[in-house]
Amino acid sequence: MKLSNWVALALIAAFALAPLVAHAIGQPFYIVLISRIMIFAIAAIGVNLALGYVGMVSLGHALYIGIGAYVVAISLFYGFGNGWIHFAIALAIGALVALPIGLVCLRTSGFGFVMITLAFSQMFFYLAVGLRKYGGDEGMPLPRRSEFFPLESSNSTAFYYMIFAIMAVLLVFVHRMIHARFGMVIRGCKLNEARMNALGFATLRHKLIAYVISAEICVLAGVLLANLTRFATPSYLEWIMSGDLVVMTVLGGAGTVIGPLVGATVWVALEELLSSFDLNLPWNLSEFVRTNWIAALGIVIIIVALTLKKGLYGYLVERSGGVK
Repeated sequence: MKLSNWVALALIAAFALAPLVAHAIGQPFYIVLISRIMIFAIAAIGVNLALGYVGMVSLGHALYIGIGAYVVAISLFYGFGNGWIHFAIALAIGALVALPIGLVCLRTSGFGFVMITLAFSQMFFYLAVGLRKYGGDEGMPLPRRSEFFPLESSNSTAFYYMIFAIMAVLLVFVHRMIHARFGMVIRGCKLNEARMNALGFATLRHKLIAYVISAEICVLAGVLLANLTRFATPSYLEWIMSGDLVVMTVLGGAGTVIGPLVGATVWVALEELLSSFDLNLPWNLSEFVRTNWIAALGIVIIIVALTLKKGLYGYLVERSGGVK
C-alpha cells in the first residue's frame, strides 16, 4: 500500500486503542479529549463533503450541530432520554431545515453562497439565544446523557467506542459514495458545472442531496457533542464553529476521506498543547503562548497553508498516490 494509506490505517488503529492506553497509564482524561477530536472529525467529514467534493464553502454548518445539540437538551429537559430517538428526531429536523436552506443557498455561488450560509446560521444562533426557557445565551446543562440501549452511555469508554463506530461508518460511507456514480457527478460539478449540465446531469439536484447529507452528518456530531459535554449552548451555532470546521478540513486535506480526521486531530491537539504550554523559557514566553494560543495556532495554520497547499494528509496522497 501507499504511504498515505498506511498513515490512515495507523491513525484509525491509534483511535481504536486509545482508551486501552489511557486506562493503562491512568489518564482517563484522554478518553474525553479524543472523543472530542472524533466528534469534530465527524462534523468536518460533513463539511468536507460540501467543501472538498462539491466546492461549496459553507459558514453555516454550525447550524446543524446546534440542531443536534438542542434536540438532545430539550428532549432531556422534558424527561425523554432515548438516545436513538434523539438521533431520529434530530436527523428529521435537520433534513427539514437543510432542504429549503440548500435550495435557497444553491441558487448562488462563490462569495454569495458563503454569505447566505453565514446569514442562516446567525439567524438560528439568535433564535437559540432568545430561547430563555432553554437557557438563552447562557446555554442549557444536560441532567444526564442520552440512553443508547444496550450501551451504557454514562461509561466514558463505552460512549467513546460508540463515537468511534459512527466515525468509522461515516468514513466508509463517504469513501464509497464519492467513488460511486453520484460522487463522480458532484466532483464533476466542482470542476465544471456547466459541462455537467451540458452532459444532461441534474447538477442542482445532486448538489442539493450532497448539501443535505453533509448537514445530516453535522447533526449527528451535534447530538454526540451535547452528550459528551452534557451541555447545549448557542455558541455551537455561531459562525466561528463553522469557520473552525472549514479550517480543520483544509488543514487535513479537503477532498480526501481521512483529511478531516487528520485536521481535527491536529487542531484539537495543538489547542490543548498551546493553551497549557509550560516550558522553562526566557522572557515569560510560556505565559505569552498560553494566553495567546489562538495566535500561535494561527501561525501554524498559515505555515501549513503556505507550504502544503493540499493540507497535511492531502500532501501525502499527492506524493504517494494513495486512495483519497
